[in-house]
Parts: sequence; structure tokens; C-alpha cells
Amino acid sequence: MTRHFLDVDDLSCDELDAVLALAGRAPETLRGTLEGRGAAVVLEKPSLRTRASTELAVWQLGGHAVVMQGSEVGVGERESPEDVARTLAGYCSVICARVARHDTLERMVAALESIAADVGVVNLLSDLAHPCQALADILTMQQVLGDLGGLTLCYVGDANNTFRSLAMAATMRGMKVRIAAPDGPDPDELDAVARLGGELEVTNVAFEAVTGADVVYTDVWTSMGQETEGEVRRKAFRGFSVDDDLLARAEGSAIVMHCLPAHRVEEISDSVIEGPRSRVWLQAANRLPAVRGLLGWMSGAGGAG
Repeated sequence: MTRHFLDVDDLSCDELDAVLALAGRAPETLRGTLEGRGAAVVLEKPSLRTRASTELAVWQLGGHAVVMQGSEVGVGERESPEDVARTLAGYCSVICARVARHDTLERMVAALESIAADVGVVNLLSDLAHPCQALADILTMQQVLGDLGGLTLCYVGDANNTFRSLAMAATMRGMKVRIAAPDGPDPDELDAVARLGGELEVTNVAFEAVTGADVVYTDVWTSMGQETEGEVRRKAFRGFSVDDDLLARAEGSAIVMHCLPAHRVEEISDSVIEGPRSRVWLQAANRLPAVRGLLGWMSGAGGAG
């Protein structure tokens, strides 16, 4: 059965284990998984880590990435998501898309299922979720901290798409999850974690949330598409910067993570992102093995997919 990956909970806990195990394997052991096959990479939004990691992962698996900017495709304007998906299904084995609206991905999936196409859809980012980032995040935490069961992840900042996917992935690995934000997550986020057997601890006091945490994670306060809200958001998020004073409340062995790009005068200080506890650059590098493991798994490597 064709699998799609629109958010982390499209995987079971065992399947997440399998994807992460493949991510930890040397690239040459997966070479040939996509031999002679194409992967469409549709980028409606600007990209650095996502494009580089996805394109290289497809190449390492022996396939060919066909990269298309949003202006070239015109999803929802020049052509509907359904028509784009059905067309690309004639050429490619997987469609990886970085989109403005999550329902674009859902419409692609529905169109492919309507014609029984053996083509998976991967969410490279949407307004709702950022699951490939979450895979890289969990991979990084495991490499640095080992078994994550019982450890505490504290997310400081905007309860955005990155947080949603990260909270689910961390819960699936047995972590306790806290968030410090001016406004808490939507009820849907709380329900998503609850369905996975976890519980979100929510507060609007950053110092309180960070106390005793094993991982301190932050992201930009103003995401792509929210630029007109920048000044309002900067005011709302005062007191939520991950700086040395805030980090001092975490466990002495705690690590710091940020999915990038970073606004160093806002959500994180220079001294923290460049400091000894930062694992931001390992996290960024892990975008490659994470998506390689995912695409390998979806294509049947390791007997799964």
C-alpha cells in the first residue's frame, strides 16, 4: 500500500523507529533504493535546508530529483493541486512538496488515491506541519542524549507548524513536552498529543517551563507569510528569548536546538546558538539523513514502506 507522510503521526511508533534506523545507516547501504526513479520536489516557499537535503537524499538513494519552484508550477493558480499530482504521478515515484496550505497536500493525496497511483506524497513544510524537520530533530536528540524516554523537551516561542510536528514526534519517543508561549497551542495540538498517549504542559512563563528541561528548542517568532505581523509579534514575545539567563534554568546537560533560520536578536542570543550546548548545526546536517531514511523507508528499504 502506498504511504504518504503529511505529519509525524502518519507513522506508528514502530515505523518511526524504522525510519530513524534507516537514517542512521551509511548512505551507500541504501544506494539503489530509488534507482531509475524520479522524485518531484515542488517548492512553493523559499528553501535552503529542505531543498539541499531532499535533492541530495534522492541522489544518494540512486534516484533523480526534479526540482520545481512554485512559480513554475502555479499550484492552485495555473493548475489545481489535483491536476499537478496526477501529472507528476506519470513521471515520479514520490511527490515532495513545500507548500503554503496544508490542504494542497491533502488534495494531492486524494487525487492520487482516486486513480490508485502508486505514488507517495511527502510534506516538506506546510502551514500546519513540518514533519521532516521533526525527524531530524529526534535523530539529533537520540545521537546526543541516547534513549529519550522520560526526558523533557521544552519549546519556547510560537506554537507553530514546527512545534506541532515536534511535539508529536517527541511524545512518540516517550518524552515529556512543555511549551512556553504567549498564546498556547490550538486544541488540535493538545488532542494530537493526547491521541499518542502524551500530555502537553502549557505555560506563558518561559523560566518556569525551561526549569529542569533536557532539551530547549526555539524557532522564529515570525514565520514566512507573517511578515506584516512582525512588530506585533516582537512585542508579544518579549521574555521568550532563549538567552544565557533562561538556559541556566535547564539541566546542566541540556542541549539547545533551533530549526533555522535564526533571528539572533529575537528568539535566541548569539551566545547560546554559538555556545557549547548548541546542537543547531548537527540538527541542520541531520535534515539529510532524516529525509533519506524516510524516502528509503517509503520505497521499501528494510522491508518496510
